[in-house]
Amino acid sequence: MLAETAADLLPKFTLSTKVGFFQGLDGTEHSLDPGRLRLAVAKAARDLGREPDTVLLHNPERSLAGLSPSVAHALLYSACTALANAARDGLCRAWGVASWDTRPIGMVRVEDLPSPDVLMVRSGFLVGIDVLDATSVLRTAWLPGETWGMSPFGGGSGKVWQDFDPRPFLRRPHDGLSRMQAAFRTAFHLPSAAAVAVGTDDPGHLAQLVQSLGATVHSAAVGQYLRALHGRRQS
Repeated sequence: MLAETAADLLPKFTLSTKVGFFQGLDGTEHSLDPGRLRLAVAKAARDLGREPDTVLLHNPERSLAGLSPSVAHALLYSACTALANAARDGLCRAWGVASWDTRPIGMVRVEDLPSPDVLMVRSGFLVGIDVLDATSVLRTAWLPGETWGMSPFGGGSGKVWQDFDPRPFLRRPHDGLSRMQAAFRTAFHLPSAAAVAVGTDDPGHLAQLVQSLGATVHSAAVGQYLRALHGRRQS
């Protein structure tokens, strides 16, 4: 849709896309087959009329769950190698992995897998401490070039922010930012991320989130919050 609406503006955008879900006989199916992944990367470039800047392997845990570590390792290795080769061959500029739940990936020995340029994970206050810890371990072992966050509001309507005020996690003054703006800004630290993806269907909402980027997060408050989550889990 972006290419059809504003093709002349595409060079001004950094474009990222995901591959891994395919249309099957019984509906949508997930696959780590390297051949299907490469074809999907090539199709994305054709559809856009240019190579994507980053192609992300979409939720590989969907195909890894329940497998033995050795089988899961072999599948993930072939999938990551396919995307790394696609970037090497010019089908995209960079590659990465987008994971909704990093815990199954953490069960795989990733140290000898190609290291992704980007690791995209859930971020923000609605991410459980188990997933945050799994992401921390995975980043240390896999050494991605960058970490991106996603879904800082959990896909919800925002009702949670009526009961919880995250603004104390920002250093004062925070210039009258809303609770959702504070939640978005703090999501860059849960976990630490270079970028956080949000929906763009509401331009006004998007503009408010961009405005919040000028606020400074209170790192000590975030650290205290994480310690509290660990303490609650242990109790």
